[in-house]
Amino acid sequence: MTAPTAPGVRRDFELPEDDAEALVARGLQWETVVHIEGDTRVFWVIIPDYPIPPGYVDRGIPSSPVNRALVAVRVTGYPGGALDMVYVHPPLHRADGRPVPNLSDIAIAGRPFQQWSRHYSAANPFRVGIDTLATHLMLADEWFAREFR
Repeated sequence: MTAPTAPGVRRDFELPEDDAEALVARGLQWETVVHIEGDTRVFWVIIPDYPIPPGYVDRGIPSSPVNRALVAVRVTGYPGGALDMVYVHPPLHRADGRPVPNLSDIAIAGRPFQQWSRHYSAANPFRVGIDTLATHLMLADEWFAREFR
């Protein structure tokens, strides 16, 4: 059962029922947004107040710890194709000043996000029909935590 949509929450497209249920089970709110980039329609799931592990600060305000952020996942081609990467607003920086590799800036629907360039591989492929938005977010949690191991 999916959560009722709050007023002002965008639902430009429907998520697969299992994904919506998994977000509800994690206590996450979300929006689905279609953004036009040139002549391409790009589908996004945007999750406000996504938990971020300790140790990160807002790149623009280094004295400001970030424990929750706006997280986006591009879902164009999903569920028939793989999900890839995760996008974060505000852009994150490690509080200890050490660099986080493979980050870049991108605008999503006019808002600045930081792209975490993390990909599935031949050794760890995205398995269509098995992997979901929920498993992708669990992997993103691992990417955030791994920076401190």
